Amino acid sequence: QVQLVESGGGLVQAGGSLRLSCTASVRSFSRYSMGWFRQAPGKEREFVAASSWSGATYHADSVKGRFTISRDNAKNTLYLQMSSLKPEDTAVYYCAVRGAEYSDSYHYTPSNYAYWGQGTQVTVSS
Repeated sequence: QVQLVESGGGLVQAGGSLRLSCTASVRSFSRYSMGWFRQAPGKEREFVAASSWSGATYHADSVKGRFTISRDNAKNTLYLQMSSLKPEDTAVYYCAVRGAEYSDSYHYTPSNYAYWGQGTQVTVSS
């Protein structure tokens, strides 16, 4: 059973920074693409960033230049460095992993991810 555990959320003032971490109990972690999504109250879950098994990274337009996704394959850990945070970034942030190795098509679609973490709350005050 795959488990994903997120950490690093919290309350921060606008303009501040946070780094989220997600540790995955996945064998051959480096072969899997992973993503970060977020969901604000009353809104659909939306794509934030993805890290491909190939090394490529993708970021939503709304976070480009402010957020950076990265991974440490030796530690089975995915990161999301968030800077210049805005109140509209307030949401529960989830990490997710694809169900198949070497897969990263449609990385922005939540249904393409097989396993999800429990989520970590990020609140940005104005």
